[in-house]
Amino acid sequence: MKIDILVAEIGSTTTVVNAFNDINSPCPKFLGQGQSPTTVLEGDVNIGLQGAVDSLKNNLGIDELSYGEMLATSSAAGGLKMSVHGLVYDMTVRAAKEAALGAGGIIHKVTAGKLRKSDIKKIKEVKPNLILIAGGVDYGERDTALDNAELIASSGIQVPIVYAGNVENQEEIKEIFKDFPNKLYIVENVYPKIDQLNIEPTRKVIQEAFEDHITHAPGMAKVREMVTGPIIPTPGAVMEASKVLKEAIGDLITLDVGGATTDIHSVTEGSEEISRILISPEPTAKRTVEGDLGVYVNMQNIVDRIGKDTLAQKLNCDIDELIKNHKPIPDTPKLKEFVELLTEEAVLTATYRHSGKYRSLFGATGKKTFAEGKDLTDVKWIIGTGGALTRLPNRVNILKQVALQNKGDSLLPKKDAKILIDNHYIMASLGVLSKKYPEAALSLMKQSMEIE
Repeated sequence: MKIDILVAEIGSTTTVVNAFNDINSPCPKFLGQGQSPTTVLEGDVNIGLQGAVDSLKNNLGIDELSYGEMLATSSAAGGLKMSVHGLVYDMTVRAAKEAALGAGGIIHKVTAGKLRKSDIKKIKEVKPNLILIAGGVDYGERDTALDNAELIASSGIQVPIVYAGNVENQEEIKEIFKDFPNKLYIVENVYPKIDQLNIEPTRKVIQEAFEDHITHAPGMAKVREMVTGPIIPTPGAVMEASKVLKEAIGDLITLDVGGATTDIHSVTEGSEEISRILISPEPTAKRTVEGDLGVYVNMQNIVDRIGKDTLAQKLNCDIDELIKNHKPIPDTPKLKEFVELLTEEAVLTATYRHSGKYRSLFGATGKKTFAEGKDLTDVKWIIGTGGALTRLPNRVNILKQVALQNKGDSLLPKKDAKILIDNHYIMASLGVLSKKYPEAALSLMKQSMEIE
């Protein structure tokens, strides 16, 4: 059987392959999905990739399979591990973090100001795949970014460097790294003026750098030979899909509850009313990662948040026995109920952390109300993707709770926000597909979410 496009999602634990046909037609089709354990530990991710292809053939009921193109996303081998270094934490550092997270990065080290020897030691310990250096508005402070670049260059850390700081430093940054093996990417300043974010150019370059240097995972060099299109970090692919969908249907947030983390992607400019009282700027497309909110690896954190007594009362069972028998994919009604409670807590906590808040400040003229953080009040759609929010029986009701927790003290979606589910669990695949086939990706997203 000849298939137009295969998209491989090479995850930390599972490799998934999605098949699509009629990509260039008005009605592209999602054919099916196969999956297999990721085989990084075996020394070659291609073993898991071939297993996912075999699973796909079995699900389609075919013996032979060929394809025109293969695209891929990856979070294998720890995903896109990054360190981020800027000047002032609430300004250039925050802008750089937003760029890194939106591109799909996993940030292991953040510093503000000049690096110290202890910082370099920590960077070496986390072994980032990419280092982002920012600092200084355009034609402003120069020395911090230059000093940090010199220290990183001379440290022996041989990973790609993205420089997204003061434009006046660009030539000197090139001079600093010219005699070192680090691949250097120069991009526009992420924070060119006070209270002005310029994140998208840096996001794009980070994804390009990730693709260029994807061979850090065992066997990924072979995957790069197989793949005919881009390879981008899986979280970055979900963001790309969210941005495409936002242009078609309006402001949205996408929630992905996983075994280890809960990711939230919001794509919204916010309301004009809130923008007038916002303390500092926020990006239109924002991603946050809650590393303590996972329904398998980090299950115990959520259990502690809810409380064992509360869980036992709601589930009417021995909660310790349930925890002992917990699996990555729940396979009994009681385990599914348990995971639904964990998922709801993860969704509500992560959304609350992602959203902005109202703040009252007191001055000479009395009390004034300001807003701080991401404004979600104009969000029209709340989207669920990932294993938990596409497969659990009560997934829609869980997502409905997001808007219902808006008590007026935070910038959460309003109660008229509608729920969409990525029923085919293909949003990440469609994010990478959208790089080359945006119209087909949008059509397939609408099919998966049953949007007319």
